[in-house]
Amino acid sequence: MATSTIPAVPGQTTERLVELDKRASFHPYTQLAAHLKTGPTVIVSGEGVRVRDSHGREYIDAMAGLWCVNVGWGRTEIADAIARQARELAFFHSFSSMANEPAIALAARIADLAPDPIGKIFFGCTGSDANDTNVKLIWYYHNLIGKPRKKKLIARKRAYHGVTVASASLSGLPSMHRGFDLPLPQVLHVETPHHWSRARDGESEREFSARLAREVEETIEREGPDTVAAFFAEPVMGAGGVIPPPEGYFEAIVPVLRRHDVLFVVDEVICGFGRLGRWFGAQMYGLEPDLMTLAKGLTSGYQPLSASLVSERVWNVLLGAEKDGYFAHGFTYSAHPVCAAAALVNLDLIEQEDLVGNAERTGAFFQRELRAAVVDHPLVGEVRGLGLIAAVELVADKAGKTAFPLEQKVAPRVARIAWEEGLICRALPESNALSFSPPLVITEDDCRQVVARFARALERFERELGGSG
Repeated sequence: MATSTIPAVPGQTTERLVELDKRASFHPYTQLAAHLKTGPTVIVSGEGVRVRDSHGREYIDAMAGLWCVNVGWGRTEIADAIARQARELAFFHSFSSMANEPAIALAARIADLAPDPIGKIFFGCTGSDANDTNVKLIWYYHNLIGKPRKKKLIARKRAYHGVTVASASLSGLPSMHRGFDLPLPQVLHVETPHHWSRARDGESEREFSARLAREVEETIEREGPDTVAAFFAEPVMGAGGVIPPPEGYFEAIVPVLRRHDVLFVVDEVICGFGRLGRWFGAQMYGLEPDLMTLAKGLTSGYQPLSASLVSERVWNVLLGAEKDGYFAHGFTYSAHPVCAAAALVNLDLIEQEDLVGNAERTGAFFQRELRAAVVDHPLVGEVRGLGLIAAVELVADKAGKTAFPLEQKVAPRVARIAWEEGLICRALPESNALSFSPPLVITEDDCRQVVARFARALERFERELGGSG
């Protein structure tokens, strides 16, 4: 093992931290060679909707970290709960019927909040591993009911369900597949439910939804209903574009799934815990999932924790597996007591401060302000979103909806200018869209500042584009 010549001690200068990071760190979703030249931006503190870097520069983080810091930064209530629990019981596993008080309380609380017919909660660490758990549960379920051929999974193009082998296969972004020998052969992808970019000329939202439902049914029938196990969907697609479902979409899709006995998995990793102005997106769209996936807002990112929620239908089948002796799946850190303690206080804050209501009210204000400021801009093709999640789609030609070539990296360039304006938004992968998903504690005044800073960034980019010819 190589010995570092850079002492890793507190109080380093920014320059030394950057040097150490380039020496030792392997960053996710990062251009690796470029990072070795430029190094990281080091974030050192945060409060409310703002974070500060190691140079003392402050930013409004309109992405809540990565869609997750719902209660905002600097919540000492959660930090204190983490410290108390770490002193009392820092860890114990949940294998072989072992349990701890915070995890028991959290499971019961989630079960009370979740939409029917959810019955049981299985804890993991990330949204990715929760979706992997759901895949294994789906395959196990069908084995138990005597349908061992029912193993294929349907997801949508541009979906984002995680980065592990199974969850990355479900994700419908080619960059997540190239070079990794993915997707798994059991995973199929159907059309993105984005009316603005995918609808035919003159096709209404309901007609578009009906066509997409027919595609799902034709896929099931082509593959064989006895081989198709489950359909995965985010209520509002997140990292793949912030795409709310078109009118009538789930209303058309769900009967197809029920008709062919295909389990319905609702991925609430981003939408859950108030992002849309409801506790869960399933409640907003009247969905009854067979399984649900939770993470991010469950602890607001203060600790890593995820959950797979299992309906009574699935659970009752799992109970019939006694011949196997035990349920042979789980993680060392499943139901971690410190993570559960953080989640309980996080949920307290969401309830006590009516952050779900704030997402609905302030979210509506934010959506109006963002549209009013940029929807008529010549480089903006569409502004879309719901509650406190939104996206701005940039176009080379507004009338023709002509996309910029991805190699021009238009969205990352605008995101970089926004950063210079003191605003963190996110360039979404394989697209020309930028996303916004601020903490649910955001105020109307904060929203005005987000919109103003983004509008300035857009104007600066337009001038830059014009200057470059």
